[in-house]
Amino acid sequence: MDKICWANTNEFDESDFVIVGIPDESQSHALRQGTEEAPSRIREISHKRDSYSREGKMSLGLPYSISTQRKVYDYGNIDRIQIAEVYDQICSKSKIPIAMGGDHSITTHVLKALSNNIGKFSLVYFDAHPDFVSSTTNYYGSVFYDVLPHIHVDTSIQIGIRTPEKEELENIKKYNLKVITPFDIAEKGLSEISDFILNTIGDKVYVSFDMDCIDPSYAPGVSVPVPMGLNSVDAVYLLKKIVKHGIVGMDIMEVCPSYDVKDRTSHLASRIISEVIFGTDLK
Repeated sequence: MDKICWANTNEFDESDFVIVGIPDESQSHALRQGTEEAPSRIREISHKRDSYSREGKMSLGLPYSISTQRKVYDYGNIDRIQIAEVYDQICSKSKIPIAMGGDHSITTHVLKALSNNIGKFSLVYFDAHPDFVSSTTNYYGSVFYDVLPHIHVDTSIQIGIRTPEKEELENIKKYNLKVITPFDIAEKGLSEISDFILNTIGDKVYVSFDMDCIDPSYAPGVSVPVPMGLNSVDAVYLLKKIVKHGIVGMDIMEVCPSYDVKDRTSHLASRIISEVIFGTDLK
C-alpha cells in the first residue's frame, strides 16, 4: 500500500500528524456503497495528482499558503475495532490524527477514544446531514447524538446542513445546536460566518468533514449526494480558518470512489488534507 503523498517521515515519534485509514462501511445504510475503498484511493490519487517527478526526484504540489514544514506519518489502514488502541497511542505522543473513512459512523468511535484521552472538546461537523437521529443509534445517521457525552455542545457547530429529518430538527432545537447552512453563507458572506465560527468554538477543537457537505458538482463521489451544497473553495476557506485556530484531530469521511467522476472527489480530499496539515497551528 502506498502512503499518502503528504507523508514525509517513516518515524512515528517524530511526526506532527498521523494519517490513519479506516476502510469500513459496516454501519452505513446508503444506497451507494464503496466508501471502504476511499483511504487507498485517496492515497493513490494524491500521488497521481499532487506530486510530480522530474529527473528521478519527487516534488509535491503544496498549498500556496504554506509557511512551516510539518512531519507527517502514514499509519496505514486499521480495523474499526483497533480505533481505541491506535488513538491511545497517538494521543500518548501528542500527535494530531487525521482519519480517512469509511462511513461516518467511524467518527463516533474516534471521538470516544479521543475524549477518553483529552476530555471533552468542541466538534465542528461539516455535513449535508445533521446525523442527529436519536430514535436509532450506533449508525452513520446518529453520530452527533451518539457523541453528545464526549463534546461540548454549546461550543460545537454544524456546517453545510441542508437535508435534516424532522427528528433531527427537533434535536437541533432541543440541544440548542448552532447550524450554518449554505444559504447562511450566501446571505452573510464568508467573513461574517468565519468570525461566528471562531467566536463559538473552544480551545480544543475536532473537525469531522463529511465530503457530502460540498455540492455534488464539486464532489460527485460521495455515498449520499445532496444538491445545493457548499462550493469547494468556501468549504476549505472555513476549514482553514478553523485549523489556524488549532485542532486536536480531524477526519474526512464518505468519499465513495466507485461513484466518483475522474477521481475528482478523492483528489479534493487529498487537497483538503494538505491544507489542514500545513495550515494548522500546532500551538
